[in-house]
Formats: sequence, structure tokens, C-alpha cells
Amino acid sequence: MMSQNRFLGALILAGVVTSAAGVVLAPTRAWTALLIAGYLLATFGLAGLVFIATQYASGAGWSVAFRRVPEAMTAIFPPGAALLALVFLAHPSVYAWTTHAPHGAFQQFWLNRPFFLARAAIYMIVWLAFAVAIVRTSRQQDSDGRVGHTRRNVRLSVAFLAAFAVTFSLASFDWIMSLEPPWTSNIFAIYNFAGLFSGGLALLILLVLYERRSGPLRDFVNEEHLHDLGKLLFAFSTFWMYIWFSQYMLIWYANISEETTYYIARLRNAWAPLFLLNLILNWVIPFAVLLPRGTKRSPRALGRVAAVVLAGRVLDVYLMVAPPLHGANPKLGIWEIGALEGAAGAALLLYRRAMKQAAPVPLNDPYLEESLHYQNA
Repeated sequence: MMSQNRFLGALILAGVVTSAAGVVLAPTRAWTALLIAGYLLATFGLAGLVFIATQYASGAGWSVAFRRVPEAMTAIFPPGAALLALVFLAHPSVYAWTTHAPHGAFQQFWLNRPFFLARAAIYMIVWLAFAVAIVRTSRQQDSDGRVGHTRRNVRLSVAFLAAFAVTFSLASFDWIMSLEPPWTSNIFAIYNFAGLFSGGLALLILLVLYERRSGPLRDFVNEEHLHDLGKLLFAFSTFWMYIWFSQYMLIWYANISEETTYYIARLRNAWAPLFLLNLILNWVIPFAVLLPRGTKRSPRALGRVAAVVLAGRVLDVYLMVAPPLHGANPKLGIWEIGALEGAAGAALLLYRRAMKQAAPVPLNDPYLEESLHYQNA
């Protein structure tokens, strides 16, 4: 246990040192990598919260046995938010509109630095407040067993999902789409949500499998739970592909120069293989492998597919962020790897710490027995 913490600490230290050196020696690449790492951490943490909220809001009981895992995933959000805030405050020039005023009255009103920072602060505070409230209420139920905690979390979850739909849509426009003004896409926020939840499910599956194999969830998570997680990953990887194709088809069909620039930049030079690899990792492989029933119930097969989708999520965010900042060809080297390994170390260390702060399962949740004896129809 201690050796694992030391390893994660070493990853964090290597990431910090590498990123600090990159800020001096290759500032554009280093700040781009930090933006990507921060956005990934923030969305992985949000994915855990969205999963919890959808389960509470829908009255689902099957997932209670492993709910502590997505609860612990919410601990990944604060370092992601901190990294994003660092980029926004220390190197705002990653956004072209901070040095060259965008065209159009509305864009000039919306894309100005004080308003941008104020909106970012509001998004992060809202998400963090809901995460703290929902997780704290869940853990309080362990000590006093009051059913009222479940009812409170249902209300909080419904409110969070409504607030999340608005705030995450705006954050997607602000933090990612505004990297390339005047490019716009009306379904970009939905595309980002599909990626957030698909990638978040992949990470959730890997963490559940780890906790099941290492012991804490060995007696609580069975093949029925894995089957449903596999079905969700299959569904949302297909949903991601549907939204991806919808966006691409509409832009291709309309053929408006302000819109086509996004895809032209990603289909040229060395970006093209990564563009195709993105589709393979995020949809082709999970669709083909998870289609049979047996693979969704196999820990080994499900874990491998989840790892592929997780890699696809990293690549997808890289393709959304890097092309306008890296130019004609992608740049993958020490600065990018350093930021990602530091982020991965911080995420896993905070996740492990959060898992130790409560019982491995929600002891007094009224749906726990249903979850422990859950059977697929």
C-alpha cells in the first residue's frame, strides 16, 4: 500500500517538474498539455457525480453495491478545476480571443476575460457544492441509517442534473469551442457530454474491477453488476459515435467555411491517422467486442475494452484542444506525457484517499439488499 502511494507521489512529482520545465522551455506545448490534463481530471470527477445523480434520480438500486467508487471519483474534480484555473489565470493566451478580439457583437460580449473567469468560477463552485453535498449525505447514512438521506439525495440529484445540463453546456463552449473562434457547433455540448460519460464509465469500470480484485468489493460486486456496466459502456460509446457523426454530417453537408475549418485542420497531415484512431478506440472496438453478452460479463474482456475507451477519451480531448495550438502536425512528447502522468498520479492518489474515508459499501442504504442480490432479467 505504501509503495503504491510512493509510486503515485513520484508520478505527481515527475509531472510537476516536467510541466514547470515545459512552461519555461516550450510554453505553448506545456500550457496546452496542462489544459488537456485539467479538463480530463475535471470531467472524470464530474462523470462520477453524474453517474451517482442519475442512479438516485431514477430510483435505481442495482449500483448501490459499488456506489462508493463513483463517490470517490468526485475527489478527482478539485485538482482538475485547479489546473484549469491555473491555465485560465496564468496563460490566457491559449485562447486567441484574449489577444485578438472576436468578430461579432455577441462574441465580443461573451468572450471577454473577466466574464469568462466569472463564469468558470460559477461552474466549478456549483459542481463542487453538489458533489460535497451528495457524497456527505450518502456517508451520513452509514452512521445513522436514516432513509431521509436517500430522499434528500434524490432531490439534490435532480437539481444537480438540471444545473449540470446548463453549466456543462456553457463550459464546453467556453473552455473548448472558444479555442477556435469563430467556429461553432450547436451540438458540441452534447458531444462533450457523450465523451465525458463514456470515458467516465470506462474509468468507473476499471476502478470497480480493481476494488473487486483487491478485496473491498469482492463479496459485493458480481457478474450482474459488470453486465450492466458493460451495457452502459456499449450504449454510450454508440451514443458518442451517433453524436460525432451527426456533427460531422451536418458540417459536411452545409459546407460553410466557418464550420468546415474544424475538420479540415484535423484531416490534414499527421492529424489524419489520429482522427481515424479516435473513431476506432471510442466506438469500433467497444461496439465489436461488447456486442456479445459474454464479454460484458467477463472481467478480463470488459476491463480491456474499458482501457481502450479510456485511451480513446484522452485522444478525443487531445484532438479537440491541440490542433489550433500545435499547428500543422501533432506534438506528443515529454511535455504532454509529463502533464498526463502527473494528472494520473494525482487522480489515483486522491481516489484511494477518498475510498478510505468511508465503508466500502453504503451500509444503511435501503437499496443495498436489492443490489447485493441483483439479477439481470
